[in-house]
Amino acid sequence: MTADNATNAGRRVAVIGLGSMGYGMAVSLKRAGFDVVGFDVRQESVERFVAEGGMGAATPGEAAAGAAAVVCVVLNAEQTEAVLFGEGGCAATMDEGTVFVSSATMAPSVARSLAERLEKDGRHYLDAPISGGAQRAATGELTVLVSGTPAAMAAADAVVGAMAAKVFHLGDAPGTAAGLKIVNQLLAGVHIAAACEAMSFADAHDLDPAKVFEVITASAGNSWMFENRVPHILDNDYTPRSAVDIFVKDLGIVLDIARSEKIPVPLAGTALQSFLMTSAAGMGRDDDASVFRLYQRIRDVADDAPDGEGPS
Repeated sequence: MTADNATNAGRRVAVIGLGSMGYGMAVSLKRAGFDVVGFDVRQESVERFVAEGGMGAATPGEAAAGAAAVVCVVLNAEQTEAVLFGEGGCAATMDEGTVFVSSATMAPSVARSLAERLEKDGRHYLDAPISGGAQRAATGELTVLVSGTPAAMAAADAVVGAMAAKVFHLGDAPGTAAGLKIVNQLLAGVHIAAACEAMSFADAHDLDPAKVFEVITASAGNSWMFENRVPHILDNDYTPRSAVDIFVKDLGIVLDIARSEKIPVPLAGTALQSFLMTSAAGMGRDDDASVFRLYQRIRDVADDAPDGEGPS
C-alpha cells in the first residue's frame, strides 16, 4: 500500500520517524482507526510498517500531503527543522489547518521559533514531547505534554489521545511543554546516573545485587529510574530501551540552556559527564544503564593496579 491509496483524509495521519518510539506511536494510531502513513530515513522501517498494513512515503512531504495531522518523532531540534523546512519537507505540502505534532526533545526557544515559522502560513504547531518508552508507545499509553494554541490543541486532540494514557495541557504557548520535558530529562538523567553509581558501590561491598534491588525499591532511596533500570543491570542486558546517547543529547540541552541563562545545574553537569564517558567508552548506542558498566570498568582498572598505585 502506498500514500496514494489513502482514503478518508480527516482520519489520515503522517508519522515522521519510525524508530522505537515513532513506530509504536504509528501502530497505536493505526489500531485506533487512523489511516497512517509513515516515513523514516531507514527504508527497512518503512517496509516493516507497510508489511503490517500501514502506508509508506518516500519523503516527509509526501507523507504529510493530505494528512490532517503530522506526528514528528525524530531525534532533536535540527532534525525537526529539516523535516519541516528542508528538502522534501512537510511545510511545503501540509494543507491549511493541518497540525504538526512535534515530539522531539528541544530547547523551548527552538519550539517557539518553529511554531512561529509554521503558523504564519495557516498551519498549526503543537509542542508535544513524550515520555514512557517504546513499550508504552506501542500500547498507546505514553505520557504526552502539550502546549499550543487552542486551535492546535483541538486539531490534535484525537491523535494525541490515541497515543497517550496521560495528557498534560500546559497552556497556549509553544515551548512550555518543551521546557517541562527538559526538567523531566534533567531528573531522569541524574537518577539513572545515581542508580548506576549506587549499584556499583553496592557491588564493591559484595552486596547481593538482587537483594539491594529488593530493599531499595521498598525504601526511601528508591526512584522510578532505579526501579526501571536496575533490572537491566541484574539481567546483564544492555539492549537499548533508551540509549546512552539520548542523555548525552538531552543533558547537553540542559547545560546549554543553563550556561546561556546562568542557571546553576551542578548535578546535571556531573550526570552528563557520566553519560559522555560511557559513550566515549563505546557504549553510546547501548542501554543507558550502561553507566554502571563504565563505573565497573573504572573499578577494574583500579583493582588491577599494583599495590599503592592508582591507574596511570
